[in-house]
Amino acid sequence: MARAFKRKGERYVARMDELERNIVAGLMEQTRDLLAPPERPSTGDPFEDLVAGLGISLAAEDQVPEAPAAPEDRDPALDRLLPTAHRGDDQVAAEFRRLTEHDLRDRKAAGLAVAVGALRAATGDRLELTKEQAHATVVALTDTRLLLGERMGLRTDEDATELHERAASLDPDDPAVYAISVYEFLTWLQESLTGALMGRGLFG
Repeated sequence: MARAFKRKGERYVARMDELERNIVAGLMEQTRDLLAPPERPSTGDPFEDLVAGLGISLAAEDQVPEAPAAPEDRDPALDRLLPTAHRGDDQVAAEFRRLTEHDLRDRKAAGLAVAVGALRAATGDRLELTKEQAHATVVALTDTRLLLGERMGLRTDEDATELHERAASLDPDDPAVYAISVYEFLTWLQESLTGALMGRGLFG
């Protein structure tokens, strides 16, 4: 049974068995795969590749006054993980996304990789994180919860309440019951690690 994170010296330590770590790591890997930015094809020109890496195009055909809309096949979960910066102006929001989203996705994917690496490297029932790993894991847990919540249809507090009420009448073996349990475990784990980082100990 998992035990809450506690700060011990310069480390953040929790008790999690291998099954619990594998479940969390597996969900984080799925989140990382969704967030990982698409590969940019090389132009063969180092300068153009550098500019493209910044999300800027100097090609004449790309010099248009209006920012492109989000692709129609864009996973709606990405909008939860990468919220719009300018909600009142769709054109400004699309342009801001074009310029910044690739780097943000790259950073989030890298942080998820750090968290997964720590979970996979743990042995026995002890999960021990450095401060850097702990910060990466908090963000990774947040993103993973958002993704799982989106897949479960949890967008408001009312959605969560309705789902819990419905789950109470479901068979214990129903996949929805398992999904809710995992979501609650991720929530508890995130709160536990956040509390340890802020100097607040949580029981459990």
